[in-house]
Amino acid sequence: MSEVRLVPEPLDGIAGAALVQALLDELMARYGVPDPDHPAADELLPPDGVFFVAYRGARPVGCGGLRRHDEHAGEVKRMYVDPDERRHGVGRAVLRAVESEARRIGYAKLVLETGVLQPEAIALYESEGYVAVEPWSVYRESETSRCFAKALATAGYAVRDERRRGDAHE
Repeated sequence: MSEVRLVPEPLDGIAGAALVQALLDELMARYGVPDPDHPAADELLPPDGVFFVAYRGARPVGCGGLRRHDEHAGEVKRMYVDPDERRHGVGRAVLRAVESEARRIGYAKLVLETGVLQPEAIALYESEGYVAVEPWSVYRESETSRCFAKALATAGYAVRDERRRGDAHE
């Protein structure tokens, strides 16, 4: 099996849009309701975010992104791996790339939401050090949402300077 390559691309690019649609279709099949949160493509772009597409060879096999949650935290969004590629490290590679970018941007922590009908996602997040937290925003009233957070070690990484939005300094 060839190596997985992670490429920053727009959420609404050809590969990203197809992977996100597959994610939304899977969520609809599992939960029977549409995903309540629809991040705009520009939320997952620098300077506050990123969106990665994972490729095996020329084939897009997974994705995941980062957007600003608040002044000190980023939010992991649109994590998805093609069913044929699951249990081969694609999701973990995407998550670690998102975490690395979050540190580079200067976020002190990451938050994310997943659902009770996604035990494989919950297992991944817990194995990577995420802990359950109280739901926020559109997830507060959801019986099926599970929210997680992880503090990021930022030593040696950029520090956010809100006076110079998007700029980072050591």
